[in-house]
Amino acid sequence: MHLTVVSALDALCRQQACDMLAVAYPEAVLMLHDLLEDGLLVRRSIRSGAPPQRGETRLEHPCPNCAIRLDIEPSVQRAGKAGVDHLILGLPPALPAAAVVRALSGGARRSLVLNAVVLACSPGAVEDQIWDRHTLFESGYLALPDDERTSGEFLMEELASIDTVLLADPDVVPADPAASARGVQLLRELAPHARVTDRATDICPAHPGATASGRNTDVGGPSCAGIAKESPFTTVVHQFHRPLHPGRFHHALRSLAQGCCRLRGQLWMAPAPECRILLRGAGPRVWLENVGPWPAYLHDHPQEPTGVEDPVTTVRARADAGHPSTVIAATGESLDAAEIIRLLTDCQLTETEMKNGFTTLADPFGLDTTHDIDSRRAS
Repeated sequence: MHLTVVSALDALCRQQACDMLAVAYPEAVLMLHDLLEDGLLVRRSIRSGAPPQRGETRLEHPCPNCAIRLDIEPSVQRAGKAGVDHLILGLPPALPAAAVVRALSGGARRSLVLNAVVLACSPGAVEDQIWDRHTLFESGYLALPDDERTSGEFLMEELASIDTVLLADPDVVPADPAASARGVQLLRELAPHARVTDRATDICPAHPGATASGRNTDVGGPSCAGIAKESPFTTVVHQFHRPLHPGRFHHALRSLAQGCCRLRGQLWMAPAPECRILLRGAGPRVWLENVGPWPAYLHDHPQEPTGVEDPVTTVRARADAGHPSTVIAATGESLDAAEIIRLLTDCQLTETEMKNGFTTLADPFGLDTTHDIDSRRAS
């Protein structure tokens, strides 16, 4: 069975995209899932020439993992056993597509052919959504008050794992051509590996014949949403081979975050030189995460770090087989690469600081925990 997975931040974009796909592939079965406030997962299946079918699953814990395990995964299995040739799977708003793809890997499901993993979005709204400081619940995208993700966090993670962006402006929302054109440019910069299109017929596998179990989400493929124009958005990537001074980097990070809609990378920080620190930033939210010893310090370490890397950036390729180094990728509008590199270079320890020892330097981040910085709330 061929499977097209559609994720979206909101139900309107998802519905628009699924309607477009249903018209483009009339023989496919459309299956939509919605997670309601009371933990009720509603499933609707639509097949051409047949009456719609509806099903419900009550979740004791209405989280994405339970939704996938208790309903979405079994529903896909049943569709395959029923002889469905092509299933278009519309996920609940803000549910990560990568989690579904992982759940559908291995075992008897190896015969499942992943046709495409699609993010449906409105290009005119994407920039504002990335910079929205509110949680998904506060912004009305999700009915789960305990989910602390922002819309920017969801979009960045999706853009890292999908192979196609389907531009799907809801019919009920008037389109702004200038904002849409700018949004397309931003999407191209954030997901250069993905196909960006406004035509459902353009969607096809980035790697034809790939199964769900053997799929690599670090994909390549052309963009095809018209002719590319000069974009105001750029990505600056740089690597440093000395530990960073925590105080200077703390100050520099606030300046850097204010001008960048996305930050990605790994840090070699003086207060915890033996630990690899991940840097993540989506709009106004920036956070650091200590993920443990550098891979090169571990026995039987892999040649490349795995599991926590973001395929959007070149961090993994530049990580020197897991040896300590700082690699930062910053994406934003009209970035001055020389200024960013100078700012970060000044954060490195000096020769004198290296000789005097640096593990006792004050740590404003608290690197033994995940640390969030909201650059728009910072004074």
